[in-house]
Amino acid sequence: MAAARPTSSGSGALCRLVLLTLTILIFACDACKKVTLRVPSKLDAEKFVGRVNLKECFKSANLIRSSDPDFQILEDGSVYTKNAILLSSEKRNFTILLSNTENQEEKKMVVLLEHQTKKRHSKEKVLRRAKRRWAPIPCSVLENSLGPFPLFLQQIQSDTAQNYTIYYSIRGPGVDREPKNLFYVERDTGNLYCTRPVDREEYESFELIAFATTPDGYTPELPLPLVIKIEDENDNYPIFTETTYMFTVSENSRVGSTVGQVCATDKDEPDTMHTRLRYSIIQQLPASPTLFSMHPTTGMITTSSSQLDRELVDRYQLKIKVQDMDGQYFGLQTTSTCIIDIKDVNDNLPTFTRSSYVASVEENTVDVEILRVTVEDKDLINTANWRANYTILKGNENGNFKIVTDLKTNEGILCVVKPLNYEERQQVNLQIGVVNEAPYSNEASSRSAMSTATITVNVQNQDEGPECSPALQTVRIKENTQLRTPSNGYKAYDPEARSSRGIKYRKLNDPKQWVTVDENSGSITVIKSLDREAENIRNGIYNITVVASDEDGRSCTGTLGIILEDVNDNGPSIPKQQVIICKPVTSSAEIVAVDPDEPINGPPFHFTLESTSDSDVQRRWILTGINDTATRLSYQNDLPFGTYTVPIRVADRLGQSHITPLTVILCDCIIENDCTSRVSPRTGNGEVKLGTWAILAILLGIALLFCILFTLVCGASRATKQPKVFPDDLAQQNLIVSNTEAPGDDKVYSTNGFTTHTVGSSAQGICGTMGSGVKTGRQENIELVKGHQTLELDRGDGQRTLDSCRGGHVEVDNRQYAYTEWRNFTQSHLGEKVQLCNQHDNHNHAQDYVLTYNYEGKGSMAGSVGCCSEQQDEDGLEFLDHLEPKFRTLAAACTTR
Repeated sequence: MAAARPTSSGSGALCRLVLLTLTILIFACDACKKVTLRVPSKLDAEKFVGRVNLKECFKSANLIRSSDPDFQILEDGSVYTKNAILLSSEKRNFTILLSNTENQEEKKMVVLLEHQTKKRHSKEKVLRRAKRRWAPIPCSVLENSLGPFPLFLQQIQSDTAQNYTIYYSIRGPGVDREPKNLFYVERDTGNLYCTRPVDREEYESFELIAFATTPDGYTPELPLPLVIKIEDENDNYPIFTETTYMFTVSENSRVGSTVGQVCATDKDEPDTMHTRLRYSIIQQLPASPTLFSMHPTTGMITTSSSQLDRELVDRYQLKIKVQDMDGQYFGLQTTSTCIIDIKDVNDNLPTFTRSSYVASVEENTVDVEILRVTVEDKDLINTANWRANYTILKGNENGNFKIVTDLKTNEGILCVVKPLNYEERQQVNLQIGVVNEAPYSNEASSRSAMSTATITVNVQNQDEGPECSPALQTVRIKENTQLRTPSNGYKAYDPEARSSRGIKYRKLNDPKQWVTVDENSGSITVIKSLDREAENIRNGIYNITVVASDEDGRSCTGTLGIILEDVNDNGPSIPKQQVIICKPVTSSAEIVAVDPDEPINGPPFHFTLESTSDSDVQRRWILTGINDTATRLSYQNDLPFGTYTVPIRVADRLGQSHITPLTVILCDCIIENDCTSRVSPRTGNGEVKLGTWAILAILLGIALLFCILFTLVCGASRATKQPKVFPDDLAQQNLIVSNTEAPGDDKVYSTNGFTTHTVGSSAQGICGTMGSGVKTGRQENIELVKGHQTLELDRGDGQRTLDSCRGGHVEVDNRQYAYTEWRNFTQSHLGEKVQLCNQHDNHNHAQDYVLTYNYEGKGSMAGSVGCCSEQQDEDGLEFLDHLEPKFRTLAAACTTR
């Protein structure tokens, strides 16, 4: 029985071994893949064990389970411990169950866990396998490994070691390059060790080169590349890209409106559970109501309510979280803050951060910044609802300041644009206001639309030399003051000393050199007579320019205005010293007087006729007052046309008078221009001025007349005295009866009715108007003229011309006849022709055939009045444009007809 007991025990152990082997075989046969993971004998809870490739076994699995409750498998194949484990045996295995709930398919993967001590126990076996080849061997190191160090990684060995003594060595990063001395290899055995923990985020892998050499330096093998990969451990927290996120959303936005997106990064290995992040909102302030939501994978924040109202809450603060391991409870997490501003219309006014400010500036400085003021505005920054416009409301009446907006900071910058004077004002109080660029909403219109603040500007004193203030100073001096009369002058002062002591003066500009300036006192002395009525004196003020300077050479310039007080030194005078009185239309003329003195020494004026040697002035003329400065001059006793001199005395209110000899022209005119535009004998003062060229033309005309006269005299002296006989048909020419005042029948008149006039006189002929004849010696020219029709007989060459009165035939005889010959011929022949003119068929004369006209004197330029009735057209009536005034009515009537 005793012997059987150990046999039974040995049989039981053998049975258990057989059952374990069968179980492994069953799992191995049913499993799609078997994976071996080397782990230490003690594993902590939530410890990363390793990673398996699940897709090699089942790509479409959506359910992953572990047969061992101490282990957890994630979607990427990462294996983690749930509890602390102590491996009592050398091997431990479990099965990963992969299934697809849609098609009810299931697969298994067997995971074998081996002690790392197993590797050490099987060191010789590994060495024996390594001796069979010289090839790269995959190798990895868990980052942040706890050791023990040095930690054995693997053994490299060459097959040539069977024949040679081989020394092993490595080079590369981690050996002889940074990080140095991280790896080393035993020279004789080829065992590769790691000396300390490694951070994968700093070094993902190391590429080493292994060498196998003999002691004498022979290299039987080629260099062997070794890649040591650092296995990732979830040792890095996900980090948001910003510590605080700022977003803006308009109030009353619809549900689902995008607010913004947050983002986080994780330094662990990408595309693993270590870097699979989940976002969430863990807190909202104010907490109620919940208005925002966050997408778990994208980090997008959207509105979950349409109750955003900036008038209630203008800013929300969210506390957000990001967690790796796909948000599982053991994943690493980080929080951040998200601030959401609610966009609003301009219903918030900018307000000054302070109600009062104090600034200082030196006097006489310009274009300097003296103060910056700030405002608060709850509206959105850098918009028209936020940007401020500043203005100075009070205290800047002199324009010394301006305030502008800094476009970057929205501050108000107060500047000095016009220098200040400490001596005038030591302190300036300003009131400023601020508004937005955008107009306010209706809700804000009921409140004050402007925030205000006060600024006290202290003016600091500065040593600035003499000051000419005011720049324009005046002094009163009466005109015509005696020479060398002193008077007050220009005064400058030292603003610091508040006196004029030590200031020197000099004259810079004195247009008429009337005064001098005292160097020490600035007073002036008159050196020339002052005349208020002098040329270029405006408003009775004479200006000079004075320069004031101190001992240091600093100076200022001022103007001294000398007000010339008026003295009644000028009598009134009449500017218009010639008047024209158109006698047919008026009997008087208005006379206006002026006085260059001040009104106090001026009107009302008194006009009187000044008595002269010509005692007829008082008898011919009379003055009638119109107003204070004018009178009316009238003539008496129907004076004839002509030019008269009328002396008029005009006295001002103080008796200062002046006599003006007034030239009065009595003219026969309707308007004054009729008298001034022509030289009329009716005025008695016609005046003609001839220029040089006119005088030369007259002399040349006279010389030409003398030449013509001399030629005529010479020609007449050579003329023959042979009697000439007029041809009988000469009288056959048509003669027109002139001066016919009524139509009548042809009548026979006696030859005795024809009257012969002597040479030099004019006569009215039966057929036309007989002009005057000119007789020189025995030579006579007789011309019968009516319009352009002439009959001219000359004795000389025998040429005669008889123009037809009515376009009749004209014969020419090249002979000249004396007056006696003409008379003898016309007495017989012309008389016979006259009897035949204007007769009826029964040879009776017309009723108005021959009328007797008396001589009425010399005719006018217009000629006979009969032209108006016999003229068939209006040709030749240009003289009507130059008739005298009395004939204008008659000329208008003739022209109208």
